Amino acid sequence: MEAGKRTINDIFNGNRVLEIPFFQRAYVWSEKQWERLLEDMELMTASNKPHFLGSVILKQQKTPSNEVSDVRTLIDGQQRFTTLIIFFKVLCLKTDRNFSFERLFKLENGELALWHNHNDIESFQRVLNFRELEEIESKDNILKAYNFFKDKLNLEKLDRQKILNNIMFVAIDLDEQEDEQQIFDTINSLGVRLTTAELLKNYFFNRNDIDDYETYWKNVFEKDNETKNYWDREMTTGRLRRAFIDLFFYSYLQIKIYQGELTIRTEDKIEFSKVEILFESYKKIIREYNLDKGELLIEIKEYANLFKENFDYDITSKQLTRDFGIERINAIIFGLDTSTLIPYVLFVLKNVADENQRNELFEFIECYVMRRIVVKATNKNYNQFFTDRLISSGVISKEQFREYLSNRNDEVNYLPNDRKLKEGFHESVLINQQSRGIIYFLESRIRDQQRQATQLLGISQYSLEHLMPKRWENQWANVPMQEDRDFRNLKLKTLGNLSIITQSLNASIRDSNWETKKKGFERHGGLKRYSGGIETLAPYLDKQEWNEQEIQNRAEFLFTNAMSIWKVEDE
Repeated sequence: MEAGKRTINDIFNGNRVLEIPFFQRAYVWSEKQWERLLEDMELMTASNKPHFLGSVILKQQKTPSNEVSDVRTLIDGQQRFTTLIIFFKVLCLKTDRNFSFERLFKLENGELALWHNHNDIESFQRVLNFRELEEIESKDNILKAYNFFKDKLNLEKLDRQKILNNIMFVAIDLDEQEDEQQIFDTINSLGVRLTTAELLKNYFFNRNDIDDYETYWKNVFEKDNETKNYWDREMTTGRLRRAFIDLFFYSYLQIKIYQGELTIRTEDKIEFSKVEILFESYKKIIREYNLDKGELLIEIKEYANLFKENFDYDITSKQLTRDFGIERINAIIFGLDTSTLIPYVLFVLKNVADENQRNELFEFIECYVMRRIVVKATNKNYNQFFTDRLISSGVISKEQFREYLSNRNDEVNYLPNDRKLKEGFHESVLINQQSRGIIYFLESRIRDQQRQATQLLGISQYSLEHLMPKRWENQWANVPMQEDRDFRNLKLKTLGNLSIITQSLNASIRDSNWETKKKGFERHGGLKRYSGGIETLAPYLDKQEWNEQEIQNRAEFLFTNAMSIWKVEDE
């Protein structure tokens, strides 16, 4: 890698092509960015001093056989260079110096020195081949940029030669073997959203693969706005935010390396599990394990369609069905931040055609995950457990899952029994998201949704409330002994003292005594107003007082229901 200061003349040297990846996303700059660039051009003219326009990243490509001896992929700089070239085109046309534009931005053979992507190539070439200013309709951002500069350029404030002399970039040149994904991740940290999928798209297809691109990519990931919005949605996984499309490609790769069709080296499995080098992992597995790109694309399309049909982030804002199946698994994944389940669930969707068998397995997965949340069992090993263990072992039924667990004395990935579950309901202190999830999932099974006049909302639409407040000292009965105070402070954090309600209570109500907290006052409602239809709470709002014993009783009630909902057979 080489980096250094570059001028326009250094970058466009008469025999170098800058190639925007053909299937790169479209040009998206608009009037805000055009105005800023025009101000920069006027500033350079007035000051006649160097002005940096950021970094550009170029990657060397194999030397083509034709007369062009230097082709570089433009990794970062598409938006700026596109705009700059349109700006110079308009400026040169306005000053009758189109020959100066062509000398700088065309090759000796007459071709443009910037090869654009498939979205913009027609409009870009149209504008750059104008011999004089023309009136055109603004059908896309390329043509809008042309019209903006045609209307806004003030020749009294612009000097072409001063601008050319003073535009500066920090150029980073990569050779053919260097890892552009690492550079992309650096760009991501600076706020530019670039996905692994964009790299993969241009890795799988080139300018001669239009038909394959239409079949295996556009119709899958870019068919219409609804489809693009689905795949572009971002969610947090661990410490990172990832687009759904990147999450899919990660999940598919994990299935590919663990399902047993390939004999993947252990060190490669470890490497391929790192999401931050996902693009390099795809290139390596295709290269070193002799995968056929065409066959891979067919399988990717099948898995991607399954993914889109079944994984629904918006489940957190919808009423949850009481029937075990993919909807409830979605609520666990997206409502309880358990995205490590996705590769295994996708594997099951692909390999189990019988809906009853799938739903039985999904019921057991819910049982397994929810019991472990209640007892505070770690989920840090889920990625390895659900991929390396279950996918590798071909576990695709409830019976196989149960047998897999029973045949191993696994202290990390164990399924908690009823005794552990009971302890969890009485003793576990969980984070709010987990507590809300447990109570919400129980509520969705306990309530009779046909009988209830109040609809169950989505999990994200409920707040978690402590029935006995954490700040109980001023409004609740005093506890003189320190041992009893400590016991109360512990019990009020456990599940028996927690409930979901439709709206957070006002602070003046939240810390009030039991009667006030139930009824509220004046404009501020209490528990009764915001818990309509909540059957995990309703029976307890008739209690005259709320204390440690009632917390114990409610914990037992929740446990009894959990034990029957998340059944463990042959304990």
